[in-house]
Amino acid sequence: MKSVVFMKILITSLGLLVLFTPNQASAQIVPQPWISVGEKDGEVTYAVGARALSLGVEIGTGADSSTGVDILKFVNLPVISPYVGVGLYSKDQGVAFSGGVQANATKNVFLGAGYHSIRGFNGQLGVKF
Repeated sequence: MKSVVFMKILITSLGLLVLFTPNQASAQIVPQPWISVGEKDGEVTYAVGARALSLGVEIGTGADSSTGVDILKFVNLPVISPYVGVGLYSKDQGVAFSGGVQANATKNVFLGAGYHSIRGFNGQLGVKF
Protein backbone atom coordinates (compact mmCIF):
# COMPACT_ATOMS: atom_id res chain seq x y z
CA MET A 1 0.00 0.00 0.00
CA LYS A 2 2.82 2.39 0.88
CA SER A 3 4.56 1.76 -2.44
CA VAL A 4 1.40 2.68 -4.39
CA VAL A 5 1.06 5.97 -2.49
CA PHE A 6 4.77 6.65 -2.94
CA MET A 7 4.54 6.05 -6.71
CA LYS A 8 1.52 8.37 -7.02
CA ILE A 9 3.36 11.12 -5.13
CA LEU A 10 6.50 10.58 -7.23
CA ILE A 11 4.61 10.71 -10.54
CA THR A 12 2.65 13.80 -9.47
CA SER A 13 5.82 15.53 -8.28
CA LEU A 14 7.66 14.82 -11.53
CA GLY A 15 4.69 16.05 -13.55
CA LEU A 16 4.54 19.31 -11.59
CA LEU A 17 8.30 19.73 -11.89
CA VAL A 18 8.13 19.43 -15.68
CA LEU A 19 5.13 21.75 -15.85
CA PHE A 20 6.64 24.52 -13.74
CA THR A 21 10.28 24.30 -14.82
CA PRO A 22 11.37 27.63 -16.32
CA ASN A 23 11.97 27.84 -20.07
CA GLN A 24 15.45 28.07 -21.50
CA ALA A 25 17.38 31.29 -20.95
CA SER A 26 17.11 31.94 -24.70
CA ALA A 27 13.38 32.65 -24.34
CA GLN A 28 12.78 36.37 -24.38
CA ILE A 29 10.65 38.32 -21.97
CA VAL A 30 10.46 41.20 -24.47
CA PRO A 31 7.45 40.63 -26.78
CA GLN A 32 8.16 39.60 -30.37
CA PRO A 33 5.55 41.33 -32.60
CA TRP A 34 4.47 40.24 -36.08
CA ILE A 35 2.02 41.09 -38.83
CA SER A 36 0.05 38.50 -40.75
CA VAL A 37 -1.69 38.59 -44.12
CA GLY A 38 -3.84 35.72 -45.30
CA GLU A 39 -6.62 34.63 -47.64
CA LYS A 40 -9.90 32.82 -47.09
CA ASP A 41 -12.61 32.37 -49.74
CA GLY A 42 -11.07 35.04 -51.96
CA GLU A 43 -10.97 37.69 -49.20
CA VAL A 44 -7.77 39.15 -47.76
CA THR A 45 -7.42 38.80 -43.98
CA TYR A 46 -5.09 40.66 -41.62
CA ALA A 47 -3.75 40.17 -38.10
CA VAL A 48 -1.17 41.53 -35.69
CA GLY A 49 0.30 39.51 -32.87
CA ALA A 50 2.97 39.31 -30.23
CA ARG A 51 4.53 36.57 -28.17
CA ALA A 52 6.55 36.46 -24.99
CA LEU A 53 8.08 33.29 -23.61
CA SER A 54 5.81 30.54 -24.94
CA LEU A 55 2.46 32.39 -25.10
CA GLY A 56 1.10 34.72 -27.76
CA VAL A 57 -1.90 36.90 -28.58
CA GLU A 58 -3.13 37.69 -32.08
CA ILE A 59 -5.85 40.17 -33.07
CA GLY A 60 -7.26 39.79 -36.56
CA THR A 61 -9.99 40.45 -39.07
CA GLY A 62 -11.56 37.59 -40.95
CA ALA A 63 -14.08 37.12 -43.73
CA ASP A 64 -17.17 39.37 -43.62
CA SER A 65 -15.21 41.92 -41.51
CA SER A 66 -15.40 39.77 -38.38
CA THR A 67 -12.82 40.65 -35.74
CA GLY A 68 -11.45 38.59 -32.91
CA VAL A 69 -8.61 37.62 -30.65
CA ASP A 70 -6.63 34.38 -30.43
CA ILE A 71 -4.52 32.96 -27.61
CA LEU A 72 -1.53 30.99 -28.90
CA LYS A 73 0.74 28.41 -27.26
CA PHE A 74 4.24 28.05 -28.74
CA VAL A 75 6.72 25.19 -28.42
CA ASN A 76 10.13 26.88 -28.29
CA LEU A 77 12.63 24.88 -30.32
CA PRO A 78 16.08 26.13 -31.43
CA VAL A 79 15.16 27.26 -34.97
CA ILE A 80 11.41 26.79 -35.38
CA SER A 81 8.48 27.36 -33.05
CA PRO A 82 5.27 25.48 -33.85
CA TYR A 83 2.09 26.83 -32.29
CA VAL A 84 -1.58 26.10 -31.77
CA GLY A 85 -4.28 28.53 -30.79
CA VAL A 86 -7.91 29.14 -30.02
CA GLY A 87 -9.85 32.37 -30.44
CA LEU A 88 -13.23 34.04 -30.37
CA TYR A 89 -14.60 36.07 -33.32
CA SER A 90 -17.53 38.42 -33.84
CA LYS A 91 -20.37 38.40 -36.39
CA ASP A 92 -21.49 34.88 -35.47
CA GLN A 93 -18.14 33.38 -36.53
CA GLY A 94 -17.72 31.91 -33.04
CA VAL A 95 -14.71 29.91 -31.89
CA ALA A 96 -11.66 29.71 -34.14
CA PHE A 97 -8.75 27.28 -34.19
CA SER A 98 -5.29 27.91 -35.60
CA GLY A 99 -1.90 26.31 -35.99
CA GLY A 100 1.36 27.00 -37.72
CA VAL A 101 5.07 27.49 -37.35
CA GLN A 102 7.44 30.45 -36.98
CA ALA A 103 11.09 30.17 -37.97
CA ASN A 104 14.12 32.39 -37.48
CA ALA A 105 15.20 34.01 -40.76
CA THR A 106 17.96 36.19 -39.30
CA LYS A 107 19.01 37.21 -35.81
CA ASN A 108 16.24 39.84 -35.57
CA VAL A 109 13.64 38.70 -38.14
CA PHE A 110 11.38 35.67 -38.20
CA LEU A 111 8.92 34.31 -40.76
CA GLY A 112 5.85 32.21 -40.22
CA ALA A 113 3.10 30.32 -41.97
CA GLY A 114 -0.14 29.03 -40.57
CA TYR A 115 -3.78 28.18 -40.99
CA HIS A 116 -6.68 29.79 -39.16
CA SER A 117 -10.21 28.40 -39.37
CA ILE A 118 -11.71 31.88 -39.96
CA ARG A 119 -8.80 33.81 -41.54
CA GLY A 120 -7.50 30.98 -43.75
CA PHE A 121 -3.90 30.37 -44.77
CA ASN A 122 -1.54 33.19 -43.77
CA GLY A 123 2.05 34.34 -43.84
CA GLN A 124 3.76 36.17 -41.00
CA LEU A 125 6.67 38.60 -40.73
CA GLY A 126 8.01 39.54 -37.32
CA VAL A 127 10.89 41.12 -35.45
CA LYS A 128 12.89 40.22 -32.35
CA PHE A 129 14.30 42.91 -30.12
